[in-house]
Amino acid sequence: MRIGFDNDKYLKMQSEYIKERINKFGNKLYLEFGGKLFDDFHASRVLPGFEPDSKLKMLLQLADQSEIVIVIAADSIEKNKKREDLGITYDKDVLRLIEEYRSCGLYVGSVVVTMFKGQSSALAFKDKLERQNIKVYMHYAIEGYPTNVAHIVSDEGFGKNDYIETSRPLVIITAPGPGSGKMATCLSQLYHENKRGIKAGYAKFETFPIWNIPLKHPVNLAYEAATADLNDVNMIDPFHLESYGEVAVNYNRDIEIFPVLNAVFEGIYGENPYKSPTDMGVNMVGNCIFDDEAVSEASNMEIIRRYYRTVKQMALGEDVANEVYKIELLMKQAKITTADRKVTVAANERAALLGVPTAAIELSDGTIITSKTTELLGASAALILNALKYLGGIDDEAHLIAPNAFEPIQDLKTSYLGSKNPRLHSDEVLIALALSALNDENAKIAMKQLPKLSGCQVHTSDMLSEADIKTFKKLNVDLTSEPVFTNGKKYL
Repeated sequence: MRIGFDNDKYLKMQSEYIKERINKFGNKLYLEFGGKLFDDFHASRVLPGFEPDSKLKMLLQLADQSEIVIVIAADSIEKNKKREDLGITYDKDVLRLIEEYRSCGLYVGSVVVTMFKGQSSALAFKDKLERQNIKVYMHYAIEGYPTNVAHIVSDEGFGKNDYIETSRPLVIITAPGPGSGKMATCLSQLYHENKRGIKAGYAKFETFPIWNIPLKHPVNLAYEAATADLNDVNMIDPFHLESYGEVAVNYNRDIEIFPVLNAVFEGIYGENPYKSPTDMGVNMVGNCIFDDEAVSEASNMEIIRRYYRTVKQMALGEDVANEVYKIELLMKQAKITTADRKVTVAANERAALLGVPTAAIELSDGTIITSKTTELLGASAALILNALKYLGGIDDEAHLIAPNAFEPIQDLKTSYLGSKNPRLHSDEVLIALALSALNDENAKIAMKQLPKLSGCQVHTSDMLSEADIKTFKKLNVDLTSEPVFTNGKKYL
C-alpha cells in the first residue's frame, strides 16, 4: 500500500500541541480521549503510514505529565454491555485497559462509575476494584442533563459527584466505548476544580472526522461509514465559520451539544474559552497527510469494506437496513462502487466462470492470486496456500502438504468432531503446513512468507465460516465477502 501519512511528524506535532493546550489552562487539562488508544486499525487503513499504536506512542512522550482516568457507565455494568471487537464486557475491558496502560508505563489514577443510580452490580464492581487497590469514584445520574444547566452546575448537580483526586497536569479521560460519560466526567471535574480555586481546562481528542480537510473528503466519508450504526454525520462547524470565517469539519453530536457546553462553561467560569466545538479539539492528523491521492484511495477501499460488512450483517438477519442505505449513499458521494476493489472483481468473475465458491487476494506488489473450493480445501485455505507459493517462489504444482495427510484430518473432522464439511478450513491447513515444514523444504519456505500477508486485501464469493474469518483476522488481512450462503445455507 502506498504510504500517504507521516507518522513521525504526527507523533511530534500531536504531543507538542497537547503540551501547548496544557499550558494555556494553568497547567491542568482534562483531555476527553475518544476512539481506540490501542490497535487503531481503522486509522491505519484510511491513513496508510499511520501505525495502529501511534496514539499510545504519542501519549508515552507525555507519560511523566499524564495520568489516566477510566470511566464506565453503571448501566453498562448492569446490562453486561460488550465490546463487539473483543467479545468482552465493558467491566472486564476496564480491567484489561488498566493492565495494558500500566504495562506500557502509563499511570492509571482511578476508575469512575458514571450515571450511578444504586445498581448493585456497579457496587460489586467498585468493591472488586478497591480490593485490587484501584481508586473508584462515583458520579451520579443528574436530572435534566444536559439541558438544565442551572441544576447541572450546582451543588445538587455536579456538586453531588465525587471529586476525582488527580496529581498530574494532563488527565486523560478514556473509556471502554461510547456512551460511558467521558465529557460529563470532564465537566464535573472542572466544576469541582473551580470551587477549589483551580482554573482547569478541557479539550477533546478525536482522530475523526479530520477538521481541516474537506467535508466530503474520502477520509471523512470513511469515518461516517465506520459509524453508520451511531448515526454520526459530518457537518461544517457553524460556530467556527461564524467566529473565524473559516470552514472546519466536525460531527453532529459535538455541534448539537456545543450550546449546552457553552452554557456550562459560562456557569463555571463566567465565560467559555472556546468559540466553537472545533476549538475544543487537539487533533493534528490532517497536518500530517502528505499524499492525498494515496489516502483517498485507501479511504475509498475502507468504505467498500464497511459496505460488505454491513450487508453481511443484513444477510444474517440483523436490522441494519438503514446502515446499508447510508453507506450506499456515501459510496455515491465518493463516486465508487464495489467494482473499484480489484479482489472483489477477481473473485466474483472466477466464481461466475467456475460455478463454485472462490477467493482472491491482492498482494503488496499488486499481484492478484485466486483460488476455488475443491473436495479437499475450502477456497480460503486454498487461497492462503496459493499466495504462499507465489511469495516463496515455489512451483504452483508443488504439494506443500502431502496428499495422504488430508484423509486422516478429514476423518477426524467428520467421524469424531461432528463436522458435516470434510474440507479443511484455513486454520487446519496452516497446522498441517506447520507439520509438513518439519521435513519438507518447500513447506518451510512457505511458512516464512506468512507475515507478508499482513495488510493484503481478500474477497470471497461466499460468506465464510467463523474459523476462516478468525484466521484471516489473525493474519491481519482485510477481508470482505459477498452476502451469499454456500448452497443456500450457512457455510459449516
